[in-house]
Amino acid sequence: MAESSDAIIFLGTAGARFVVARQLLASGGAWLKLGNTQILLDPGPGSLVQAARRKLDPAKLEAIILSHRHLDHSGDINIMIEAMTDGGTKKRGMVFAPADALNQDPVILSYLQSYPQSIQVLTEGGSYVINDVSFRTPVRHKHPAETYGFVFQTPRHTFSWITDTRYFEDLASHYEGDLLIINVVRLSSGAPIDHLSLPEARRIIEEMKPKMAILTHFGMTMWRGRPWELAKKLTEETRISVVAARDGMEFDLAQLK
Repeated sequence: MAESSDAIIFLGTAGARFVVARQLLASGGAWLKLGNTQILLDPGPGSLVQAARRKLDPAKLEAIILSHRHLDHSGDINIMIEAMTDGGTKKRGMVFAPADALNQDPVILSYLQSYPQSIQVLTEGGSYVINDVSFRTPVRHKHPAETYGFVFQTPRHTFSWITDTRYFEDLASHYEGDLLIINVVRLSSGAPIDHLSLPEARRIIEEMKPKMAILTHFGMTMWRGRPWELAKKLTEETRISVVAARDGMEFDLAQLK
């Protein structure tokens, strides 16, 4: 890959406990190759194995970002910190996580918290820098754990990732960029869970109007609904290119041009 490119590798597209527990889809999170900066986002169960299968070297990571503490997002956070730091023998890399992932009942084990060069606590409205990549956590999401989505900016692209949340009215207004990645767990709205449904994702896409949207983090109803067909229908309805992520899919942001 050229040094001046930005790409996202989906190490998994599973969302919700049943799809993850049964590994109907992989749950390894996403590996961001943003120029010379490599970042791991939400390393759920199997992240290390999925990375190894794709010859992605955790020792080359500059950072690991955790949107929230739930196990489908954090199951492999400790082993990935070990791998990033060569078992703690090399103090390197940064970790970004909400406070409740670090404090009482931490999902990042206490003895590992000294391994990275730094651990930074995510907050609402926070801004963070990793080399020539920056990202923001514009708003706290409506979710049982402290949860944030992200607006990433590289010298070449701006893109957003809306992670787990219940829908709320001004959600779309906090995000921007040519690409929107959005976690869509439910096929239909109305379930008493704090996750987005497909109709809500459509509303967000229509309000934000990115050049392209990628659906991921599928629960059982979305998976049974065939996400690739649902994405095709959304493209027809919104006139915005919508695709469904697949396990192992690599998306080069140069496609946005």
